Parts: sequence; C-alpha cells; structure tokens
Amino acid sequence: MALAKKIAVKEYNFSWEAKDKKGKIVKGDMVAASETVVNANLRRQGLLGAKIKKQRTRGGKITDKDITLFTRQLSTMMKAGVPLLQSFDIVGKGHSNPAVQKLLLDIKSDISTGSSMSQAFKKYPIYFDALYCNLINAGEQAGILDTILDRLATYKEKIQAIKGKIKAALFYPISIIIVAFVITAVIMIFVVPAFKEVFRSFGADLPGPTLVVMAISDFFVSYWYLIFGIIGGAFWFFFYTWKRSRAMQEVMDRLLLKAPIFGPVIEKATIARWSRTLSTMFAAGVPLVEAMDSVAGAAGNIIYYNATKKIQGEVSTGTSLTVAMQNTNLFPNMVLQMVTIGEESGALDSMLSKVADFYEAEVDDAVSALSSLMEPMIMVVLGTLIGGLVVALYLPIFKLGAVV
Repeated sequence: MALAKKIAVKEYNFSWEAKDKKGKIVKGDMVAASETVVNANLRRQGLLGAKIKKQRTRGGKITDKDITLFTRQLSTMMKAGVPLLQSFDIVGKGHSNPAVQKLLLDIKSDISTGSSMSQAFKKYPIYFDALYCNLINAGEQAGILDTILDRLATYKEKIQAIKGKIKAALFYPISIIIVAFVITAVIMIFVVPAFKEVFRSFGADLPGPTLVVMAISDFFVSYWYLIFGIIGGAFWFFFYTWKRSRAMQEVMDRLLLKAPIFGPVIEKATIARWSRTLSTMFAAGVPLVEAMDSVAGAAGNIIYYNATKKIQGEVSTGTSLTVAMQNTNLFPNMVLQMVTIGEESGALDSMLSKVADFYEAEVDDAVSALSSLMEPMIMVVLGTLIGGLVVALYLPIFKLGAVV
C-alpha cells in the first residue's frame, strides 16, 4: 500500500498594495508560496489591481535580545489597546532585523488563520521556550494577556541583564589571558630567536634564566603548529563535551559553584534567575508543580536543575515548598525564610520577586568588586610574565657590560 508523502511548500513574505471596491488604496503583507496565491487571496477579498512585491528575507541571527525587545513592544501595544494582529504588524515592520520581521509576520499569519497565540509561538521553540509559551497560554486563558506580556517582558529584561553582568565579569580576565598568551607566543617565536643570534657572538656562558627562555623559544619555533592545534582542539573538545555530556555538565557546574572568586557570583546569579522565574510563573497563575518544569530549565545550572526536579517531586506529594527547598541544601537561609513568609502570607510571588531583586543587586555589586579586584591582579601577572622575559633576555647584555 503506497503511503502519500506530504510535500512541504516553501512560503515567502509578500508586501502588496491594492484597491478596494470603493477605490481606496489598501496595503498589507502576506505569507504565501507565490505571487499567484497572493493575487488569488486578494481577489477573494474584493481587492483588485494588486501590486505585489516579494520581500527579501536576508537578515542576521535572531537573538534573545530581539525577543525581549519584541515582548516589551508587544506588551506596550496591548496595554495601549492596539488589536493583537495590528500590534504584530507594527512591531514586525518596525524591526531593523529582516529575520525578526519574517518571524513575526509568520506568527501573525498563524494567528490570523485561527491559531491561539501560544500555539503560534510553540511552532518556534528555538526562540520561545516552554516558560514563554506557558505564560502566554495562562494569559490567554485568564484574559489578562497584556498583564502577562508586561511581566514576561520584565522577566526577560531582568534575566538578560544578569546574564550580561556574568559575561562581563568573565570576559575581561579571559580576554587578557588570551592576549597575554598570543603576545608571549610572538615573543618566543620571533623576538627570542633574534636575541639568540646576538648571544652567539658573545662567546660566553649565558645565565640560567636566559637558557630557560631560549629552550622554551626553541620548542615554540619547532612545534608552534602543535601548540596552537592542541590548545585549540582542547578548547573545542571541552566546550563540545560540556554542551552535550550531562556528566560533564554536572562536573563543570559543580566546580563553577565552588570556584574561589567566581563561584559566589555564579551562585547568586543562579538563585536570582531561579527566584525570578518561579515568581513570574506563580504570579501568572501557573500551578506550582507545573511551574517547576520551567524553573528547572531556566536555572542555567544542572545542579539547580536536578534540585528543582527533586523539589517538584516532593511538592507534588504534599511537602511544603520551604521544606523541599531546605532538603536540597542549596538555598541560603535568607531565601528559605522569605519563602516561608510567602507561603504563610499567601504572597509567595511577591516574596520570590524580592529575593530575586536582592540577589540581582548582590550580583551587580559583586561584579563591580570583581572588576576592581581583577585589574591589579592582571597587571601583576602580566608584569611578572613580560617583565621576566625582558629581564631574562637582557641579563647577558648586563653581564657583558659589567665585564667591559
């Protein structure tokens, strides 16, 4: 028995301009397979003399920042009373990234054909995660979509801000280390061999530090391709394994939390994300047990992911949230006390939001302190490294000067 194969038809974005029955010019956009399909659809709507233009879909990558901006803009439009489809149209056309324009027009097309907003978003899981879709669905069911969009926009802005702070804290020392390695490699491969030729003409024994530097230089010159290849391959393998191996993720996330300088910052950032996510989900009316799925995914750390799944299991059997959190031994006493007060007063979302605010401020202060601490440390390390190389290279010259 032959099975019919469903052929996927590629669709494009078209902008059109036509006249209605009264002769008034009407403009719009449509997603369709060809200009013929657009023309046929417009004729069925009583629009004639259509001028159709295929839109270019070139564009960059859609980032989390783009989705955050779209959420805030859509929230503003909805609060101002602009109809949903028109809001998508305004936000989509106003975006500078053509890829975002296409995404929003595709979603608008799905909604206009009868899909709910949450269903339309679920077609694009790479941009709209389960948390986003669940909140939108809760807003649609309760009839408070504008309020949910506002909370969701605030949530994404807060999360994006805290991620940016963590990246800023890590970027500076890592970039300095890379630059220092490159400079050292250049000195070893090009500068030291030139000094080596000069030292041969001295006809005297060279100091120990100079011999060590020259030996390292010889190794760099002979095997530079292996050094760079091994280091590059090691980094690639490390990050590839980290992303795809759950065991590797557990080891690295546990080490990051225990790191002497960055560990406390990462822990505070994780707790802030965890609290912010649960607060947003709970305020939207999502049941606590269901909310834990999204909270686990948004934690950004597999240790807290596993702990959240454990909390979910205990809460589903009747254990209070405070006791379940306490059993994980991952949450500070202040967080547990705030959650206890929230459960007893019926204001859990508010208390969790205050916890998130507190830890976000803590991360901000910690990043500022780290920046102040790292600068002198990096200067000392670079000064010792480069200064040591310079002294080792000039020692023979000083020795020769003393003899003369």
